[in-house]
Amino acid sequence: MRRLLIVVAGLIGALALMSSLPAAPAAASSRDDAIEQIQNVRISIDLTLSLIKQGKSQEAFAAAANGYLNHFELVEVPLRIIDNDLTIGAEGRFADIRQLIRDNAPVNDVRDKLVELRSVLDTIERKLTATGAAAPALIFGQSFLIIFREGFEVVLLVSILLGYLEAARSPSFIKPILVGIGLACVATVLTVVLLRLVFESLPFSIEVLEGVTAMIAVVMLFYVSFWLVARMEHKRWMEFVRARLWSAVSLGSTFSLVMVGFTAVYREGFETALFYQALWSFGAGLGIWVLAGLATGLVALTGVALVMFRLGRRVPVKKFMNIAVICVMITSVTFLGNAINALQAGDLIAYNRLDNWPRIPIFLSQVTGYWPTVQSVVAQIVLSTIYLAGALYVFVIKPRRQRAQNPSSQTPATQAATPAPSSLVSV
Repeated sequence: MRRLLIVVAGLIGALALMSSLPAAPAAASSRDDAIEQIQNVRISIDLTLSLIKQGKSQEAFAAAANGYLNHFELVEVPLRIIDNDLTIGAEGRFADIRQLIRDNAPVNDVRDKLVELRSVLDTIERKLTATGAAAPALIFGQSFLIIFREGFEVVLLVSILLGYLEAARSPSFIKPILVGIGLACVATVLTVVLLRLVFESLPFSIEVLEGVTAMIAVVMLFYVSFWLVARMEHKRWMEFVRARLWSAVSLGSTFSLVMVGFTAVYREGFETALFYQALWSFGAGLGIWVLAGLATGLVALTGVALVMFRLGRRVPVKKFMNIAVICVMITSVTFLGNAINALQAGDLIAYNRLDNWPRIPIFLSQVTGYWPTVQSVVAQIVLSTIYLAGALYVFVIKPRRQRAQNPSSQTPATQAATPAPSSLVSV
């Protein structure tokens, strides 16, 4: 396990080193200027939307015209070389917005067009920005972490089920369990596809749906991060699975055994589908690295399962979980920043831009969740503070209290270690 983590860290570091490759100076300067103008266009959209909501049509029309004539036209020169169709499409959207304002169209119609234009500007900025290596490395690591952590839970659950059947000398029941596990894997893949189809069919903007999904993912990751609470729930889940398995074995019901395997795995599968939905939504332009992290994680999981089930080796659950919980916390902070930004783009949360704060390339913003607005930055700071306070209590304050109350007891770190669900797992 330690070697595996070292290899993954090495891959991420190697990708980061590649980011030093320079681009052509002339093109870079032109693109940098265009990206700066895109930010000015975004500010004009904010102003246009605010004015149209106040019923100030003439001022809104002037703001929309200024955003196009004085800023976006400077973007068109480098953009037309890269993607002429995108340039023409963006011009048409600007014209549509001005025409709607001129015709005194309903506020919601103008608002919807402005929300769409925000999404188009993000696409344009990605076209003008080099991906570099830091962003691919980070999203690769996030993708690897999600599948490996959730898959590791599945491996532990399977070890419990198979270990119980071996101890009960009921090897004939293993096949139905494996069938249920296989069906859960298929259901997980279908869930990923269905989530995307549902998103595309719902009568809401994609920004709003992405924001809501990411907020749900943040809540789940937040829960997972506070591992002492999650561990108690995890123990209850393990006990529930054992009880279901014992009942199914007692009845000798093939269907019950299949359902035990299915329910034991699909819960983790549903979480994985939700996390990847959020990761894919905010990884626009980096999809290949999301898939690469997924594939690498699956290969690593295969190796871990082989070590556990075929070779009978022990794996350091506690060490992995300690590392994973830190990575999960960071991922949840990233998702939260992206969720707030998506809800802002969908006009559910107001923009209060921090104009004097540094901006980073859009791909890095996507994988870190850092967007220089008051709402996004404050949300990330608050969540990070909660994590730091929780860590301080769990690893510093609580152990000191326990040592003071009972100096002869085991250390809290030992007491809090994850229990081995089977003889193949050591902590």
